[in-house]
Amino acid sequence: MSRLTKLAKAPFEKLRPEEPKLPAAKKAAEAAKEPPKTENKDLVAQRDRLLEKFTVMQADLGGAFYEMAIRDHVRLDVLTRKAAELQRVDAELTTLERQLEIERSDAAGHCPTCGSPFGHGVRFCGECGSPLSATVEPAPA
Repeated sequence: MSRLTKLAKAPFEKLRPEEPKLPAAKKAAEAAKEPPKTENKDLVAQRDRLLEKFTVMQADLGGAFYEMAIRDHVRLDVLTRKAAELQRVDAELTTLERQLEIERSDAAGHCPTCGSPFGHGVRFCGECGSPLSATVEPAPA
């Protein structure tokens, strides 16, 4: 190998990531896979499905726009409909994340109207909006 070839390869060898030690990497990967013991397994599975669906829909929206743009035929009605579907899934995902967070933080109770969990100090349900206590103080004018 010529000296010039060695010099040309030298900067790229520094950019290669070092291979992690297998036992430590394996432990970290297993820890990342396993949800904490306090999480509801059904909610976690539902969140994972929604997250996958969101990712696919997001890529689909980007791909649809790209295809329309390269053909110089952008249809805003189609893009708007796909974006609205994506927004609906995102809202569902946010709700599930909130429910999981409340469960992790030991919820104060469940809404008497819809049954969704709520945290400490919350006056209204985040799902249905109904008051959570019998004596709700009016907001100052």
